[in-house]
Amino acid sequence: MANMAQAIRLALHYAESKLDVKDIFGQDVGAPLGGVFTASQGIETAWNTPLDERGIIGMATGIALTGERCIAEIQFCDYIFNTIDLLKLIGNMHWASNGQYNMPLVVMTPVGAGIRGSIYHSHSFDAWASRLPGWKVVMPSTPLDAYGLLLSAVEDPNPVLFLKPKALLRVKGKELIPGEPENESELKGMIDAPLGDRSKWKPRWPDIQDYRVEIGKGKILNEGRDLTIVSYGRTLVLCEEIVQEMASQNISIELIDLRSIYPYDWQMIKQSVLKTKRVLFVNEDTEVTNFAEHLAYRTTQELFYDLYAKPKVVAGKNLPGIGLHPNLEEVSVPYKHEIIDAIKEVLSDVP
Repeated sequence: MANMAQAIRLALHYAESKLDVKDIFGQDVGAPLGGVFTASQGIETAWNTPLDERGIIGMATGIALTGERCIAEIQFCDYIFNTIDLLKLIGNMHWASNGQYNMPLVVMTPVGAGIRGSIYHSHSFDAWASRLPGWKVVMPSTPLDAYGLLLSAVEDPNPVLFLKPKALLRVKGKELIPGEPENESELKGMIDAPLGDRSKWKPRWPDIQDYRVEIGKGKILNEGRDLTIVSYGRTLVLCEEIVQEMASQNISIELIDLRSIYPYDWQMIKQSVLKTKRVLFVNEDTEVTNFAEHLAYRTTQELFYDLYAKPKVVAGKNLPGIGLHPNLEEVSVPYKHEIIDAIKEVLSDVP
């Protein structure tokens, strides 16, 4: 099975060969590296830019204004903050032009902790991104979803932020991407560049097929009766493990992978909470003005009289950054013990 970096690479190839994407660019995105996580290795339309985030976003803006589709990458989301004003202008464009101009661009950037990246390579961006009107924002948790969401993002007529969880980029999927070889070694031999001299290497692309994940649609990964958990990205994988462990204790948890931060699948959340009467929101962005606070607020406003317990949020600590030592990282962002404690707290409330 492909890992997430390979799935993104396959999606980029499909986009350049079938969806008329002519420019995929960013720092080290082109040869020989193919992206710091190798997600653009072997892509023909990938090219390298200077280390200039504002230049990368500005270039994407100009290309999109001509009506051409493009994909720009900011190497780590920690360095996207000096482009906030440009991102805001991109989000405004369709609205400010009274519908005359679309902005068919995708901005990809790796987000979150889990790679011991310290203060300059461990930020999250989902809460910030949710405050950029005019943008759609997605974050996959599996390789197949990464493939399907990226293709949907490419064909969207307006801007999409594609947030890649750093900690999951090397995690293998459980489902084959349509057209992917079943043999993992075969796929690696076809699309992974060898170590050493890559000057003459060319990928042998499998006959991958179209597959879409609709932006704005979540997915129920496990049906349950006692509690709803809503998560995405790296913390979703932790929640999956916990749900299985809790099942052995006869605690039935419904787990939702949000997949799309904006627009988000409120109807799926609502129906699940109406069934379980309890909800826990989990992500790794900092806890103050966290996107999950909005979800908890909306849940309280619309479903107050149906709840057995107050909605709870588990998120990263409100710190300027994350320390390099593993112990500092593990107390800065949610890990399993903290999520389990929150589950027990929500379940302990008796109506």
